[in-house]
Amino acid sequence: MKHVSILVPETAVIEAIADPRYLFSAVNQFLAAGGREPLFDVQLVGLRKEVKLEGSIYSVHTDLLLEDLAHTDLIIIPALSGDMKMALEQNAAFIPWIIDQHKKGAEVASLCIGAFLFASTGLLNGKKCSTHWSRFNEFRVMFPDVEIVDGSIITEEKGLYSSGGANSYWNLLIYLVEKYTDRATAILAAKYFAVEIDRDSQAAFMLFSGQRSHEDGEIKKAQDYIETNFAERFTVDQLAEHFAIGRRSFERRFKKATNNTVVEYLQRVKMEAAKRSFETSRKNINEVMFDVGYTDTKTFRTIFKKITGLTPIEYRNKYNKQAVMAGAV
Repeated sequence: MKHVSILVPETAVIEAIADPRYLFSAVNQFLAAGGREPLFDVQLVGLRKEVKLEGSIYSVHTDLLLEDLAHTDLIIIPALSGDMKMALEQNAAFIPWIIDQHKKGAEVASLCIGAFLFASTGLLNGKKCSTHWSRFNEFRVMFPDVEIVDGSIITEEKGLYSSGGANSYWNLLIYLVEKYTDRATAILAAKYFAVEIDRDSQAAFMLFSGQRSHEDGEIKKAQDYIETNFAERFTVDQLAEHFAIGRRSFERRFKKATNNTVVEYLQRVKMEAAKRSFETSRKNINEVMFDVGYTDTKTFRTIFKKITGLTPIEYRNKYNKQAVMAGAV
């Protein structure tokens, strides 16, 4: 029997508590229906017997208090909401318990923004982690010793797991089901919950907004310039000269401030504009390519797929049904 402890922190997202409980309970039913013994003993664990969430709209009644649980096999840290610094302060009592359980052999998995509480334990230092794409920059600032993996749905390092944003946590939950049972059971669970099994990237869902939480005024001006003039042709040398900064110093400051090289930043801005065009217009691939400043089809397609995980045609077909119906090519 695998003991699964789903934490119930303050400010937790209710779905990220209810969904894993439902999934593991359903898998027990699948196993029983196939003549096998149920595998998962699932319990909600918290600091209090009753935890009110989302402005007291919901009340979650825990099965056990943290202090009463001596050992578990798998800890699920659900997504959190609101201000992360405040959320971590409210849930600080979970941190030593998670560390202690991990020392005793428990595996730990964070769902979406639950990665912030996970990273606070120090267990992820020097390791890879994923979270919701909208919180990447904030996560990097708060946890510089953790390697945030852009676009990843699942990370796994020696029994430490994390998932990407929002509903991406279903992929991690199905992954864990397969690890603890078998592929057939995981496929059954994926079909039952209508989850696209083995999806490994949240890149197609990401919206790029440049990192602006830094204090380098000249680099912010450079960001503004790039975002306003992305369709024009200019080199890094020309950009550095425009702001009267030596190229090497400009590139170093830009990377430090935005966590992107100048070229990467420009590519992301261009691809974000291309994505919006594919979503809302009936322009064909070449028209969008020219609009964002590319003339080489292969280069455009390669960079677009690198950033979004999809080809331009796949992206347009996924997000713009009107263009597909109109027969745009």
